[in-house]
Amino acid sequence: MATEEAAKPSPIPPYPEMILAAIEGLGDKNGSNKSAISKYIEGKYGDLPPAHASLLTAHLARMKESGELIFLKNNYFRADAPEAPPKRGRGRPPKARDPNAPAPKSPASAGTGRGRGRPPKAKNPLEAAVKQATAGMPKARGRPPKKARTTEDGAPPAPAPKPAAAAPAGDGSTPVKRGRGRPPKVRPTVPSETAAA
Repeated sequence: MATEEAAKPSPIPPYPEMILAAIEGLGDKNGSNKSAISKYIEGKYGDLPPAHASLLTAHLARMKESGELIFLKNNYFRADAPEAPPKRGRGRPPKARDPNAPAPKSPASAGTGRGRGRPPKAKNPLEAAVKQATAGMPKARGRPPKKARTTEDGAPPAPAPKPAAAAPAGDGSTPVKRGRGRPPKVRPTVPSETAAA
């Protein structure tokens, strides 16, 4: 007896057929949403599998990807339906042109039109020539020397005024020029026992 029930075909048709029949049966010119399709199928075919909602969602997505259905504004249309809106690409649609308006000039014929994107940075011709000449040479080691500052007319700037004279050394001789960096640590002198004796 169990074999007779297993051999018996399922009373419900495949989901794509039920979905297309539901869209036709609902007959809404604005398309049918998922909940309306689901209610129609539940009303027409009583005993549905427990995973009906997820099966319906999966089949609707598959039919939308294959092109059998068109999805627009949360509604599904048959692809071959006459009231289905035309499928358009992504992005903003082009503006409708006035037939009486003159034709716009093409960017190539305008001459002053800019190309797309950011314009290239203006290069110093002298710097570009030096870079091209030294392209094959090995790069020098270490940090490159500072570039000399120049004024607007190209001449080197006037030397900075010298600071006021430094304080004289403790012995009254000429001022001591301090070197670069941290000064060495001064060690206190310890009187030796032999000198005291």
